[in-house]
Amino acid sequence: MHELLEPGMLVRHPERDDWGLGQVQSRIGTRVTVNFEHAGKVVIEAGRIELIPVAGTGR
Repeated sequence: MHELLEPGMLVRHPERDDWGLGQVQSRIGTRVTVNFEHAGKVVIEAGRIELIPVAGTGR
């Protein structure tokens, strides 16, 4: 699934609702950098955590 993530897409972390909405900044292999509303920039190992795309968003 992480192969579909592109910069500009909006996502949510499945285990951290308190982080709010996040915007994908970059993806290199399975490492995805996301800027979350309430957590700032976080690097996610997308091979372990499946981010949830938010429908109707992105560029």
